[in-house]
Amino acid sequence: MAKAKKKQDGGSTIALNKKAGHEYFIEQRIEAGIALEGWEVKSLRAGRIQLKESYVKILHAEAFLIGAHISALAAASTHINPDPTRSRKLLLKRSELNRFIGLTERAGYTLIPTAMYWKHGRAKLEIGLAKGKKQHDKRATEKDRDWKREKERIFKTG
Repeated sequence: MAKAKKKQDGGSTIALNKKAGHEYFIEQRIEAGIALEGWEVKSLRAGRIQLKESYVKILHAEAFLIGAHISALAAASTHINPDPTRSRKLLLKRSELNRFIGLTERAGYTLIPTAMYWKHGRAKLEIGLAKGKKQHDKRATEKDRDWKREKERIFKTG
């Protein structure tokens, strides 16, 4: 009798955009699918993606991930020419797209990728609906974080 495979319910993280929380107030997070080529999926399985300077742009009523760098593996096929920073289409519902179009054009929001992960064998991108922070907001956030850390230290020792 063969062993039964363990059922994985997804959730393994590929990449995080830690800079996003520092640069923006993230008000809402949305999951989106992403259209990838075969070599990109192999590179994602090896963890070769960088989301730090990427963003989501809506062009012609479709969402695209721009600036994400997926570096090709050395064993990639020889008949293709991999472009590591190409624009990748995001798979969203029409109602979500329409809402994002309204918020980004009228309300001054920005769409930024916050994380990429596997879910049921498919790569998913978490998009944050965000507003940019000013310098004084960043300092206040850092001050709050330091105070929480200090408070935990005090409670732990005392």
